[in-house]
Amino acid sequence: HYLTALGGIVAIPLILSKELCLTHDPLTQSLLISTIFFVSGMCTLLQVLFGVRLPILQGGTFAFLTPTLAMLSLPKWKCPEWTQNVSLVNASSPEFVEVWQSRIREVQGAIMVASCFQIIVGFSGLIGFLMKFIGPLTIAPTITLIALPLFESAGRDAGTHWGISAMTTFFIVLFSQYMRNVPLPVPVYSRSQRKFTYSRLYLFQIFPVLLGISISWLICCILTITDVLPTKPESYGYFARTDVKAMVLDEAPWFRFPYPGQWGLPTISLAGVFGILAGVISSMVESVGDYHACARLSGAPPPPKHAINRGIGIEGIGCLLAGAWGTGNGTTSYSENVGALGITRVGSRMVIIVGGVLMLLMGMFGKIGAVFATIPTPVIGGMFLVMFGVIAAVGISNLQFADMNSSRNIFIAGFSIFSGLTIPNWVNQNAALLETGIRELDQIILVLLTTGMFVGGFFGFFLDNTIPGKCTA
Repeated sequence: HYLTALGGIVAIPLILSKELCLTHDPLTQSLLISTIFFVSGMCTLLQVLFGVRLPILQGGTFAFLTPTLAMLSLPKWKCPEWTQNVSLVNASSPEFVEVWQSRIREVQGAIMVASCFQIIVGFSGLIGFLMKFIGPLTIAPTITLIALPLFESAGRDAGTHWGISAMTTFFIVLFSQYMRNVPLPVPVYSRSQRKFTYSRLYLFQIFPVLLGISISWLICCILTITDVLPTKPESYGYFARTDVKAMVLDEAPWFRFPYPGQWGLPTISLAGVFGILAGVISSMVESVGDYHACARLSGAPPPPKHAINRGIGIEGIGCLLAGAWGTGNGTTSYSENVGALGITRVGSRMVIIVGGVLMLLMGMFGKIGAVFATIPTPVIGGMFLVMFGVIAAVGISNLQFADMNSSRNIFIAGFSIFSGLTIPNWVNQNAALLETGIRELDQIILVLLTTGMFVGGFFGFFLDNTIPGKCTA
């Protein structure tokens, strides 16, 4: 379960690093990776022991990424030009440290305040009331628009070397789609027969992303040693080299205990809070579905309302902890690990508890975070192409629960998704036309209208609950 969640957890700090002005500071990237591992382990233990009490793993959420990126794209938080030039960046200088820490503190404050809403909704039982008004035509555009706006991030990283990115994508697709049903024989000792027997392990089905990244990483290492890849920083393909960030392995501490407020005292802005609230609502809806799927696959009865309320409330506490520790993200249940239950057919909570403890320990060993920070950029880009595509498709798949032969439903789904792409794009290019003269209000409007997930989800919610139609549709 730990290895299954690995790709998604590592991806989040790497996506945020550019907007936090950390493109050329792999050491801080490694610290963020270690922190999100630590908090994910802590939240997993809380959820399994005190929350919904199902074998479900917690990790960083992509639902928070879109509003976070929208918030950091405000003129106030645009990265200074010199932070994008590797020759001008001194990662230990007080000026540079303040640049990235001021940004992550703003994200921390927004997450901590927005998480209070999730805590209240969960423990008060309001989630059941809200779900009466949130159907597939709201969920589909919301989840789809979590991934679609990230195409620029995927293209930017993949474009550093399209050959390596395509190779990574090829391996992930090969393992996850073409070889998913190919078993590998694993020797297992049988006590009853008192001898070793062979068991089938569907390794490619469980770890396609990890295997794809590992093989591509190894090939990049070989190409680096043989100097097939260019050695000049300005040359195309340079960032496919494995020695570009190698110094972080020496600089990262062996042991480091992440703690609350490690980047300073969080700051709060209304714009950030409203933006993250959109992510919180999306995350809650997704988690409710995961709880039911997890119960079904683990052989447990459907979770009662009080268990769901507890689970959402604990997730809110998890987001509060993630904000306090400074991961730059929140926490949610991992659908990938719910799927892994169906493959492994092991529904024991103890397995997830051990996975949570592993994440806690990994978060305290700085060298492990440093290793992940050295993954070549185009390898990450290749992973993004697959990962974001799957997230978008998962969103669209929710439409199977609506009657798509209905012109009403076709209109709502299409209009919501298209508006969630069109309006943020226009607002980004014409922000000055929306200025009211009140800075705080301008920031709130800008963050909300540039968050496609909020725009699409709002239209889906409004239209689905106001346009007349049959309940069965």
